[in-house]
Amino acid sequence: MSSSAAAIIGLPALARAQYIEEPNQPVVRRNISSFRIQPWKDHFDNLEHGAILCDIDSRVVQFWSEDESTYKLYPSSVPLSEDLTRRGYTKVVRKVEGPGWRPTPSMKERNPDWPDYWPPGPDNPLGTHALYLSWQYYRVHGTGDTRKIGRRSSNGCIGLYNEHIAELFDLAEVGTQVRIY
Repeated sequence: MSSSAAAIIGLPALARAQYIEEPNQPVVRRNISSFRIQPWKDHFDNLEHGAILCDIDSRVVQFWSEDESTYKLYPSSVPLSEDLTRRGYTKVVRKVEGPGWRPTPSMKERNPDWPDYWPPGPDNPLGTHALYLSWQYYRVHGTGDTRKIGRRSSNGCIGLYNEHIAELFDLAEVGTQVRIY
C-alpha cells in the first residue's frame, strides 16, 4: 500500500468527503462510506426546534440544532423493504429513556412467536432510548444488535447505535422536526 493510500484510509470518513456527479442529478457530496451529506435547507424551511433527516437510501441520520451550532451525522438501520417504509414529514412527540416495546399488529402477524411486550433492558429491540414520532408505531431508536446498523433490517423504524441515540436523545427536543426521506 502506498503512503498516500494509507494516509487517506487514516482520515476520518467525513474528512474524505468528495463531490460526485451523477448523470442528470445535482452534484451530491458523499463521504467514503457513501453517506449523502445534505444541507438542511434542501429539506426544511427553518430549524425551529432543530431538524432530523433520516435518509433511507444512504442509511444515515443527520441532525441540525436550531441555532446551527450543532451538526451530527449517524449511520443507521432502515426498513427492510419499501412497503415497511413511511416517507415524509413528522416530528418528535415523545422521548423515552429505557423504552419498553410492543410489536405492532402486522409484526405479530409476520412473527407470531414474538412476545406481546418486551420490557426495558439490554435486549430490548428499541435499545436504550427512543424518539417517538407523530406517526403511530414509528420511532428513531437505539439497538443493541450492532449488525443491523448500515443495513435494511427494521420493520419500519430508524435504528441507531445505542451511544448515538443517547446523544441524539439529548440534542433533540419534543417538537424537533423529522423528515424520513
